[in-house]
Amino acid sequence: MDGALARAWSRLQALVGRSLGTPDYQAYLAHHRVHHPEATPLPYAEFFRERQLARYGAKGPPRCC
Repeated sequence: MDGALARAWSRLQALVGRSLGTPDYQAYLAHHRVHHPEATPLPYAEFFRERQLARYGAKGPPRCC
């Protein structure tokens, strides 16, 4: 049962992350291994920043002030 619970928790985290727009680094790594095995994947910090720029543009997220 622990394995099923862990899988359910992982799926729930992924679902919440996708609904909030959080980039999925593990999915990126899996895609990278399959489609680009010769290249080195981005470290998490660079991946996250690249996804932010793709989502919000070069100026970053909108500010209220």
